[in-house]
Order: sequence, then C-alpha cells, then structure tokens
Amino acid sequence: MNKSQAHGMKPTDRSSPLGSRPRSDDALILFAKAPIPGQVKTRLCPPLTDDEAASLHGSFVLDALERSGQAALRGVASKAPKFDRFLACAPSSDHVFFKIMEERHGVHVIDQIGDDLGARMEHALSALFRLGYGRAVIVGTDLPALPESVYEEAFDLLARHDLVLGPSLDGGYYLIGLSRTAPELFRGVPWSTPDVLTLTQAKAHALGLNAALLTPQRDVDTIDDLRVLIQEAESVGAPGPGGKGHKAKAPLLSKRTAGALQLIGSRLKQRDPG
Repeated sequence: MNKSQAHGMKPTDRSSPLGSRPRSDDALILFAKAPIPGQVKTRLCPPLTDDEAASLHGSFVLDALERSGQAALRGVASKAPKFDRFLACAPSSDHVFFKIMEERHGVHVIDQIGDDLGARMEHALSALFRLGYGRAVIVGTDLPALPESVYEEAFDLLARHDLVLGPSLDGGYYLIGLSRTAPELFRGVPWSTPDVLTLTQAKAHALGLNAALLTPQRDVDTIDDLRVLIQEAESVGAPGPGGKGHKAKAPLLSKRTAGALQLIGSRLKQRDPG
C-alpha cells in the first residue's frame, strides 16, 4: 500500500496531486531539487566540489521537511495538521530521494511543471487551489536557519491579506503565499535578479492585492552566503569527535547541517589558506 492509499486517497496523476478533499484549509509547498551532483548549488562550485554541494543541498531539504513538519503539528491536539505539506520535485517526483522523503516525512510529492521558476510556481499554486485549499504558501529549501515560526506566521498573515512575501537579502523572495490565484505575479519576471521582489510588489499593487511582508532572510545561493552560514555554524558548536562540543549560542541550524558546514569550512581553509 502506498502513501496515498494509506490516507484514503485515490491514485493520482501529474496534474492532480491529491484525489481527495484537503485535510486542512492551508497548504505548504516546499520547492526542491534532488541532490544530484553537478545539478544543484552549482554557483558554489568551485570552491565546493559537486559532491559537497549536492550533500549540503540534501541536508537543506531535510531541514525544511523537519522544521515544517514540526510547525504543522505544534500545539495540535487532533491528528489533523495545521497545514498540509507538499514537496514540489525536480527533475521528477519519481527520483528515489523524493520517494524516501515522501515515506519518512509524510509529505505529498508533486512534480514541478513549467519552463521557468515562475511557471512552476504558478502551476503548483493553481493545482492546490483547484483542490480546494483556501491558502497556499511556497517556500524554497535554501534557508536552513529559517525559524520554524515563519510558516505559521505566513498563514496567519494570509488570513488577512491576499499575498504574503518573504524578502531575501539578494532582492528576491524566499516565500510567497496567496489566498487566491494571481498568475500575473509569475509572468514576465527576470528570475535570479535583484529586481524580483520589487517587480512582484509592483505587480501586486497593479492587481489590487493586499500584501504583507515577512522578516527578510538570507538564502544560500552564492559562496558569500555560504561563508556567512559557516560562521553561524561555528557559533552553534556541533559535536566533534567523541561527541564533545561547546554549548550552542544560536541553535537555528540542525546538528546535521551545522556539522556539514563546519566540515566544509575546514576544507575551504585548507584549499585557500589565505
């Protein structure tokens, strides 16, 4: 019996990720790529190797799944979560990594469909609104230090606004949520440029959307972003050999990711001592 059947769902196709009514009014969509060396975090290579970048990316995806899962169940007395979770997968939800994530973390896996990021986000949101969700939020997986509270805050804002955006420090956004479809927000946007957030806000204003902003966050796209995160990991103090380590100062990173960052940091110093 597969995961969908275990939840009483009918077999699904690519355009319909669920065959039954939503368990919640809200849906969270995590956008992720499979950790395939040479296909993820390529802007970090070099100085990282393809394998290092892929391993780090995989840890980031796990962070997002673990943290969002905790947020969905925090303070919930019943079995129904505060929001349903979807993992939008590239290159395909059939990849073994996503099959494992589906089984271990109880998320619904769907394919990313579209020629660019905007088209893929538009398709994912439209699909979930068609299923009956009242609010839907998309979040990237490049924010391993994203506070767990952000997910709930985004849905709270969507109860009073049409649109919520989480600004990233590079001029884009790490989160977008809507309470209704607005395909124009995703069309004609120069993705991966510093103008993404500003242009999206202008489009929202022209469409008459009531928008709210979350606290800005740094996502990990460049080597400079990575070095900042490595400094944070060093302050966390993941256990070293023998299980010893100093007390965490700011435990926003998982032990797994903090340890991976510390290891990468030490390798980078060896490769470029200056």
